[in-house]
Amino acid sequence: MPKSPQAFRTISEIAGELDVPQHVLRFWEAKFTQIRPLRRGGGRRYYRPEDVDLIRGIRRLLYNEGYTIKGVQKVLREQGVRVVADSGREGEPADTAEAREFEQREQLELDGPSVAATQAAAQAATPVHAAGQPAGSGPVGGLDAGTRAALEAIRAELEAARSAIDAHLRR
Repeated sequence: MPKSPQAFRTISEIAGELDVPQHVLRFWEAKFTQIRPLRRGGGRRYYRPEDVDLIRGIRRLLYNEGYTIKGVQKVLREQGVRVVADSGREGEPADTAEAREFEQREQLELDGPSVAATQAAAQAATPVHAAGQPAGSGPVGGLDAGTRAALEAIRAELEAARSAIDAHLRR
């Protein structure tokens, strides 16, 4: 018989339900102080329904939306636990535009100028689609020159990365 939605859950139940290893849940407890399961004898963890919603929201932001731990911490700090927990409960995206901008800036700083310039060019360029015009009558493939150039640069970087990975695997 399944547990009531209001029942407390063990770490193994949460891990199975969310398809996240138990050690990852323990790691998240260290990184996200907002996750506070009850601890009973022997240090066994019992998660409240609110904890489960928060963990589900954190998992969604990290795994589905591509946030880093710092990005999720920023969302929790600036928008609060309720926003993340609600998004975990409902499965709907949280309003996290500011945190996304932070993530993008952080990633651009880590990647360096080559990728940063490529990403900036890709964001600045917008595809051109003329409604009602037959295919091929506008820009090649429906993309303007700036977008095509940015995509070509990204493709070249991906091919270089693939070559480096292949070379590493051949060792």
